Amino acid sequence: MSASPAASAGDLLGPDDPPPVEVFNPDAPAALLIVCDHAGRNVPRKLGRLGVDEAAFERHIAWDIGAAIVARRLAVELNAPLVLSQYSRLVVDSNRRRGDPSAIPDESDGTPVPANRGLSEADRSARFAALHDPYHAAIAARIAALRQRGEVPAIVSIHSFTPSFKGFERPWQIGVLWNRDDRMARPLMQRLAARGVAVGDNQPYSGQDRHGYTMPRHAEDTGLPHALIEIRQNLIDTASGAERWAAILHEVLVPVLADPALRRVLPT
Repeated sequence: MSASPAASAGDLLGPDDPPPVEVFNPDAPAALLIVCDHAGRNVPRKLGRLGVDEAAFERHIAWDIGAAIVARRLAVELNAPLVLSQYSRLVVDSNRRRGDPSAIPDESDGTPVPANRGLSEADRSARFAALHDPYHAAIAARIAALRQRGEVPAIVSIHSFTPSFKGFERPWQIGVLWNRDDRMARPLMQRLAARGVAVGDNQPYSGQDRHGYTMPRHAEDTGLPHALIEIRQNLIDTASGAERWAAILHEVLVPVLADPALRRVLPT
């Protein structure tokens, strides 16, 4: 299968392509912003299908399965705005910074991505400019709007993780990632555990290695309360499963978000 030619800077998205970012529930009143870095699996038409088999776009390498459904339900139940990235992380990963080789992977979990090989700096910049930058600009705009209202918004990021990795069956149902600021993470984990959820503290990934980009940029480095929530994909790969786990998260998040300690900006 051949890959389509790379698009040049400034013309990656055509008139028939979806927008790079969706802002859902934009006028919701809560002092909360929900983000979903890997909500979509679109690819710009000019890039074809990146030289990847169509079945790959059903897998975790292309998107976070179930995460968008959970995020939307939480946005409704918590009366919060939600920002969703619309394009596949195989095109450019919204949760990686410029210069990170994994931002535009030439291979993902053993699957080659031919259209990502040998890209020029202009090609890479075109993807960031068209897809990555608008997503982060939308997040920054929502935070700025909340701050202008006199709010200190909490930031919740919704992801999903694979049930197994390199032969290891991951036992956690939910992982909560954080680094220095534990105002949301610790009570959230405590409430999940009290409800019988198998919850991992910075598992199956760690928020303390700063490998991600969205939460460090928009929350950690600005002193805003935050938590990144990872849900095991086989729990939310159906609409009913996603709705069930969104309801669980809503139940535990309500008292956590009511804590007055979240209403201040921490020094960075």
